[in-house]
Amino acid sequence: MESLTAGTIAGSGSFRCQHCGYALTLDGTEALQACPSCGGQEFLRASLFSTERIAPGVEENPTHAALVAPVAADRGARLAETRAGVEMPGDYLLYEESDEIYTVPLTREWTRIGRSLAADVRFDDPTVSRRHALIVQHPDGVRLLDDRSLNGVFVNGERIDGRLLQDGDEIIVGRYRLRFAHVPAGAAVGSAAGDSGRSDA
Repeated sequence: MESLTAGTIAGSGSFRCQHCGYALTLDGTEALQACPSCGGQEFLRASLFSTERIAPGVEENPTHAALVAPVAADRGARLAETRAGVEMPGDYLLYEESDEIYTVPLTREWTRIGRSLAADVRFDDPTVSRRHALIVQHPDGVRLLDDRSLNGVFVNGERIDGRLLQDGDEIIVGRYRLRFAHVPAGAAVGSAAGDSGRSDA
């Protein structure tokens, strides 16, 4: 495989840090920066079809743990408060970015999550693939699908290819944590069921 050093123009593709295995993707003429996980300077080009992709389980996989952003101590309470303030019945994604909590209603048949400008929920971050995940409205509920991402999609710490979502499920996309919330018709405002008592550690 071709070895590249941070600071070079790498072009489009996927790359892994030779020291810790941190994965990132670049577009066009973006330059490789030092590894966000360990500060390493040397990368190898990584195939999107590599069999060495991140395995399921956050605890068992330190590389995946390094991708995910640290959790603020009050994150669970803030998400619960935001979720409790949602009055309209429906399905939602809640996530935090730059100290702000965002609530995204899932009103379309397909909701695309990724780094692409065409994504409905866009994260401009190298740990997120251009096409990372899809949320699909099915007759049996809301289903989350991995859209051939490099770093995988996780629900409650388990890597998935597809999963029917339940109220309160935590979704991990790259370094981002999202919370799925289902607000049924007639639900009492103030319910914090979306937090489901799960730990954000």
